[in-house]
Amino acid sequence: MGALDLGDLRRVTPISKEFGLDRGLPIDRYYIERFLEKHRADIQGRVLEIGAPRYTLKFGGQRVTTSEVLDLSLRKPGVTMVGDLTQADHIPPDSFDCLILTQTLQLIYDVRAALHTSYRILKPGGILLASFPGISRVARAFPYLERWEDYWRFTIRSAQRIFAELFPQANIEVQAHGNVLAATGFLYGLAV
Repeated sequence: MGALDLGDLRRVTPISKEFGLDRGLPIDRYYIERFLEKHRADIQGRVLEIGAPRYTLKFGGQRVTTSEVLDLSLRKPGVTMVGDLTQADHIPPDSFDCLILTQTLQLIYDVRAALHTSYRILKPGGILLASFPGISRVARAFPYLERWEDYWRFTIRSAQRIFAELFPQANIEVQAHGNVLAATGFLYGLAV
């Protein structure tokens, strides 16, 4: 792909329509992986991840006794549970030590129902590790999104408030990462 001249940014379409995945590590994934590395010890016991066990395997290691993957269908490799996080009554309460929801909540219209399910299926003392974009292009035409579409953007305050509706305030930690350069690069689909 070569070097990038800032003149290349004088455009109205992204350089990569795949958020930079086709060019290397997407910028958002750099921050997500730093966040998960910081919380590596929390990825243990019975873990549920959405879509694929990517981060459970990468950061959980031998601390993970059971890795489950929830998706809307069984079409993707590694999926062990079919369902919608907003209507997952088939998942028993207090089932998981850790839930990994990377770049997921903004794709669910009824985010409160998804958080309610997340809270319900976490064991007492369980950990929810979530990431979501504050600034991002709208995710469109991704076949893997199926029924989920791009609905929301969260700020630090809105994330704190919506999580505090269910989770104890003392246990909620919300942080923002990035800067203008990272946000610009992400919008254009550049890679790290």
